[in-house]
Amino acid sequence: MAAWAVQKGNSLLLAIEGDAVLGVGSVTDPGEITLNYVAPDARFRGVSRALLKALEARAVARGNTRCTLTSTETAHRFYQSAGYVDDGVPTGKFGTRAGYPMSKQLVAAP
Repeated sequence: MAAWAVQKGNSLLLAIEGDAVLGVGSVTDPGEITLNYVAPDARFRGVSRALLKALEARAVARGNTRCTLTSTETAHRFYQSAGYVDDGVPTGKFGTRAGYPMSKQLVAAP
């Protein structure tokens, strides 16, 4: 996690409730979401969706009109429900059977 925090051209965002870190996300200046992790105790509370929206907003603030990511098989439907579409053939990323390259066109808020 420390590598994400100090990497130039990378924004690291935290979802916090009280003293607890509920989630962490990262997006690069070119708009690649490289991390969207939510603690098990915070799952199904909207934390991941809120973190994703904040990451997309950061990408827009950096001048991007598109976000990209590689989804795990577990999160694939979540990203589809958030407007991401498959953008290439599955790969063997993240030590799993398949990673799904995905992208989403972003619209800047008026």
